[in-house]
Amino acid sequence: MSYKDLQDFMNHLREKNELDEIDIEVDSNLEITEITDRVCKNYGKALLFKNVKNSPYPVLINTLGSYERLNMSLEVENLDDIADTIMDFMDITNYTTLINKIKSVPKLTRLAKVFPKKVKNAPCQEIVEKPDLDKLPILKCWPQDGGRYITLPLVITKDPETNQQNMGMYRLQVYDKKTTGMHWHLHKDGREIYEKYRKKGKRMPVSVVLGCDPATIYASTAPLPKMIDEMIFAGFLRKKPLNTVKCITNDIYVPANAEFVLEGYVDLDEMRLEGPFGDHTGYYSQADMYPVFHIEKITRKKNPIYPTTIVGKPPMEDCYLGKATERIFLPLIKLQCPEIIDMNFPLEGVFHNCVIVSIKKSYPKHAHKIMNAIWGLGQMMYTKMIIVVDENVSPHDLSTVAWKVFNNIDAKRDLVISEGPLDALDHASNTAFFGHRLGIDATKKWASEGHTRDWPDDIEMTKEIKDLVDKRWNEYGIKKD
Repeated sequence: MSYKDLQDFMNHLREKNELDEIDIEVDSNLEITEITDRVCKNYGKALLFKNVKNSPYPVLINTLGSYERLNMSLEVENLDDIADTIMDFMDITNYTTLINKIKSVPKLTRLAKVFPKKVKNAPCQEIVEKPDLDKLPILKCWPQDGGRYITLPLVITKDPETNQQNMGMYRLQVYDKKTTGMHWHLHKDGREIYEKYRKKGKRMPVSVVLGCDPATIYASTAPLPKMIDEMIFAGFLRKKPLNTVKCITNDIYVPANAEFVLEGYVDLDEMRLEGPFGDHTGYYSQADMYPVFHIEKITRKKNPIYPTTIVGKPPMEDCYLGKATERIFLPLIKLQCPEIIDMNFPLEGVFHNCVIVSIKKSYPKHAHKIMNAIWGLGQMMYTKMIIVVDENVSPHDLSTVAWKVFNNIDAKRDLVISEGPLDALDHASNTAFFGHRLGIDATKKWASEGHTRDWPDDIEMTKEIKDLVDKRWNEYGIKKD
């Protein structure tokens, strides 16, 4: 069964002993961050702060901050299960004969259940209030932050041309009781919709949701094609439609079981300084001018909890969301690059800074083709470093990958420097939004690639001796420490 809402998931974490509950008073100004950061670095549990200074609402954080909780949140044994399901849907051979069409009916039935369902009465509208962000336990995360930040918002907008909704996660810096920043990066869908409203000269309605079932939270971060509604994807992950309700002040539909909904608008030509912010890169992102979100109404449950997260030096909770994207969207990347065997976004790469790819190498400079293909795939264009290894090397075995990189490359031949777009948060480039990206070909080199010397074999023991030692291991009497 899919989780009804965030509190349903929280109760599941409690039952599985994956939740620590803190009863004493804590401060949302830096203290919660320091507590949570220590827990994240020690791969600890989700945290529920029941008594937050100057707020009536408890704070829930780090709910997705481990592989185990991430699997629980999406109700799978392994994230690759979702990837396998997507691959199965995309396999055209499943639909080429009458018999296979009949066999595929259960799969198609699942697809029919992914579309959001509209309801008239919703828990998220049990209470309707005038906006007052001072009541919410919004964190000031790091000492040099520009203020308090809503860090886990599901920002929902509607395209004025197609009427299709978009749901993304963009941080909100609190300016006062009724206004926040709207951190739309240059390359984000929310920013594109904003520009459409500007051209039409219309004020832009926006609704921000705080606290949903975990599949919906993840869906808001997923790099989906523009034609796919994130709420539809949430229904696919949940295996059950997401109930939605129309907002009170605008025509946007929001998840009915949300904890809080902030209804409002963005004026077209109003900009305000936003930042700095201690970001997922582990560094502070610089202050810059961004649109302003005006809140007209706050709706909520009678007894809501406030969900939040912190970002910073990895590992953090957001790193695991990145790993979910790595596994779930691998089939879509393989669809365009079938020679890819596997890939890994190391936690230290903070999403865009490093991708390791293993390939079935078939022709000279094949690794270079893969680098350029990846840089041409949506948000993968931000990838600062791509490391390509042979199919017999697991991208997740960082020690072996490092061994191959350190030993297999000739700097002039195997390093590719490409100029192109970079993430807005990148601080290392001399220019904002674009710079230089590095590709490393750590595959075995062929004579057809200009390597005229013999390439040595990896040192490996014979299978017969390995099997013999496995069989006799207990006889040796070697004790474990």
